[in-house]
Amino acid sequence: MELKIMSKPEIYVAIKDEIQSLLRRKNNAVLGLATGSSPIGVYDELIKAYKEGDIDFSNVTTFNLDEYVGISEDHNQSYHYFMNEHLFKHVNLVKSKTHVPSTNKDSEDYYQNYDQKIKDHGGIDFQILGIGSNGHIAFNEPGTSFDTLTHEVTLKESTIKDNSRFFNSISEVPTKAVSMGLKSIMNAKHIVIIITGSNKAEALKRLMSKEVTTDLPASILCKHPSVTIYADKEAASLL
Repeated sequence: MELKIMSKPEIYVAIKDEIQSLLRRKNNAVLGLATGSSPIGVYDELIKAYKEGDIDFSNVTTFNLDEYVGISEDHNQSYHYFMNEHLFKHVNLVKSKTHVPSTNKDSEDYYQNYDQKIKDHGGIDFQILGIGSNGHIAFNEPGTSFDTLTHEVTLKESTIKDNSRFFNSISEVPTKAVSMGLKSIMNAKHIVIIITGSNKAEALKRLMSKEVTTDLPASILCKHPSVTIYADKEAASLL
């Protein structure tokens, strides 16, 4: 794992540059995308680059990490909606090439078939991750087996609390989600993880100890051959 400590704006540009470089080499690359506050700055930079004619997404395929269970795709807190608002509708991604896991058995992105679909597209070339304050990545909570593929999860109280800021009240936050598993994530060829803010400092400290334990799901990344951690000074304050 390579650790890079930068300001948030520098992080967003650096990851945009990585993606831009990838697409110049491979214009039909497969991107693994995340939601939450961490990647929004990256998406803003990608939109800017697209509008300036520096990036073409027309041959790109995307797979998102996760989605809530129990809210509709057009709900303003669904991850379908999030991705459309923060990236998809602003660039020339082909909608049929964007994928978000679903619990709908009739969906082409039904979660039990999700990993095979990723494999059919040649695997994920570049995966963006954030990290929860308890060390979760995607919705893989502490205690999740490292062998999990895309699955349905029950969210921990700490994660529901973290995500309640996006809803009118904590009672509105879904308690279940579908998520790529830890093995699914590890199958990506290159991974970047964004860790910012003092509330993530303990998680980064534990990650950098390189002790691999299911108590810290993100620690599985220590076993991946190509991971870059982008952190700001606040997140790195305990190092």
